[in-house]
Amino acid sequence: MPVLAALLLIAGCAAPEPVLYPNDHLAYVGRDAAEEDIDDCQDMAESAGANKGEGSGEQAAGGAVVGGAVGGAAGAAGGAVVGSAGRGAAVGAAAGAAGGLVRGLFKGPKPSSAYRNFVNRCLYDRGYEVVGWD
Repeated sequence: MPVLAALLLIAGCAAPEPVLYPNDHLAYVGRDAAEEDIDDCQDMAESAGANKGEGSGEQAAGGAVVGGAVGGAAGAAGGAVVGSAGRGAAVGAAAGAAGGLVRGLFKGPKPSSAYRNFVNRCLYDRGYEVVGWD
C-alpha cells in the first residue's frame, strides 16, 4: 500500500515539459545542455510571475466530480435493467468518482498559457524550437 501511495504522489507531481524539435541548435548543444536551458527558462517564468500550473489536486477533484456524475448515470441505467436503479447509481457514482480521481492525479498539473508562452519564448531566443508540451 505505501508503494501505491508513493506512485500516486510522484505521478501527481509530474508536470508537462516542453518538447523540442531536433534542429541544428539542439544537435549542437546536446540534450543535457537543453535540459539546463529548459530549467533556467522555467525558473525565469516563475520569477516573472507566470503561474506554473493548476494544482493536481484541483484536477483530481474535477476528475472525481465528472467521473462520479458519469458513473452514477451509467450505474442507474444499468441498475434499472436489473431492477435496482438506486443501488446501481450509487455503485456507479462511487466507481466513477474513484476512477476520475486517479485519472486526475496521473495527469499532473497543467501549466498556464502565460507560463508556457514565457518558456517557449525563452527557449526560442536561445535557439530551440518548441513543438508542444508533454
